[in-house]
Amino acid sequence: MACYLEIFSALVTVLFVFYYYLTSNFSFWKDRGVPGPKPIPGFGNIKDVMLMREALFDLLTRLYKEHRNEPLVGIFMRRRPAVIVNDLELVKDVLIKDFPTFATRLEARHEKIDVFSPNLFNLEPKRWRPLRTRISPVFTSSRIKDMFPLILECSVTLEKYLENATAKGEPVECREIAAKFTTDTIGSCAFGINMNAISDEESEFRKMGIEIFATTPWKLFKIFIRDTMPWLYDILGGVIKVSTSDKFFTDVIADTIKYRKENNIVRPDFVNLLMELKNEPEKLQDIELTDTLVAAQAFIFFAAGFETSSTTMAHCLYEMALNPDMQNKVREEIKTFTEKHNGSYPYESVNEMKYLDKVFKETLRKYPPGTFVFRRSTKEYTFNGTKVSIPKKTTVFIPVYAIHHDPKIYPNPEIFDPERFTEDAIAARHSMAYLPFGDGPRNCIGARFAVYQTKAGLITMLKNYKYEICEKTMKSYVHDPTAFVLGPKSGIYLKISKVEN
Repeated sequence: MACYLEIFSALVTVLFVFYYYLTSNFSFWKDRGVPGPKPIPGFGNIKDVMLMREALFDLLTRLYKEHRNEPLVGIFMRRRPAVIVNDLELVKDVLIKDFPTFATRLEARHEKIDVFSPNLFNLEPKRWRPLRTRISPVFTSSRIKDMFPLILECSVTLEKYLENATAKGEPVECREIAAKFTTDTIGSCAFGINMNAISDEESEFRKMGIEIFATTPWKLFKIFIRDTMPWLYDILGGVIKVSTSDKFFTDVIADTIKYRKENNIVRPDFVNLLMELKNEPEKLQDIELTDTLVAAQAFIFFAAGFETSSTTMAHCLYEMALNPDMQNKVREEIKTFTEKHNGSYPYESVNEMKYLDKVFKETLRKYPPGTFVFRRSTKEYTFNGTKVSIPKKTTVFIPVYAIHHDPKIYPNPEIFDPERFTEDAIAARHSMAYLPFGDGPRNCIGARFAVYQTKAGLITMLKNYKYEICEKTMKSYVHDPTAFVLGPKSGIYLKISKVEN
């Protein structure tokens, strides 16, 4: 009996210690006077997020609405405290004014397993700063202008694809068409590779693009283990295989660099810049630019560039189908400018299409691909105008989707209204009220390229083709809680027909 009592006592002690470990931080926000939901042991406030029942941005949006008049909302990511920044002045502090304190996102970990994790998005400041400085010239206006004829070449292929699709008389899945186009444009402009995603249904690049963003059970399980038990993830490193897309992309970049070296090929693109960096390592301040680190930068540009732009294009076409008067207006503007230039349009004319620009911006307002921005503090920090201090390595969330759908900032936020982006309307709003590309030194480096790529695709798709809702169009917009980029659970199916001239 005494033996059983000792075992029972030991079990109770172990359970108590474990419970204490899970909950010992739970007074963190209460002690600081910051409101927030009650956490659950083992889950914190992200139980439904972990179980894939709710997207993280849904949680952030809900708490933003519940505590709209509070500058900060405290939550727990399992047992670690994190904070949601609601106040736009504090958002500006985090992203711009006090950027050095929030210069990092999540450090690239498990690099031997996740070979592309040390990319520009994830890198810690030490490697991020010199790489960002050296890579930025690829995305200047002059470089994008040089690339623009290549985008137009892909637009011609897209036009042919649309003509064939129209002839079939069947509803089209707009996200897939747009993804084929953006895959080809990035392949041509950034890597000098003809990816053939539009013309070839069996394009390997398109298959790899689909794999990158596929939320398979195995991928979700890996993410769960990595985030909840990183020590186990490291132990399993020899068992967890590198994904097919990672290996494919590593080989493609290596082969491309090798071919260019052997044939003395120089192009003003992303791959050429990476080659220059490898040849001039002294400019990266003692950072070892390995083949994997080079491939990681190319990978993130490809992955982020094609998915975010293609989703934006599809969302725009969806809204144009729901608002035919707007669709007609933007088409008339496109025709006016293309007729000036014999059916085409030069780089400069894209920005002159003012109504298209308003439609584009409103699409990003209502459907921001990046639904939130996050940073991690590099040291202890006290939020301006408050007594709230956070320790080093605290995660800070900027709820972009919630801000974009705040009725106090954008009245009737679910209504698609391009007139929100007149010059006067923009000037009247806080500068942090619109964050589709983030802001500050660590904003989206490829934003300018994304704008021109997306607008060129929309010009091609809207100039001679009309989009209407049909029996396959979703009745209401329900987003996919497991998706990495904002998108609906179902595809965006629309009826497409040739416009009568």
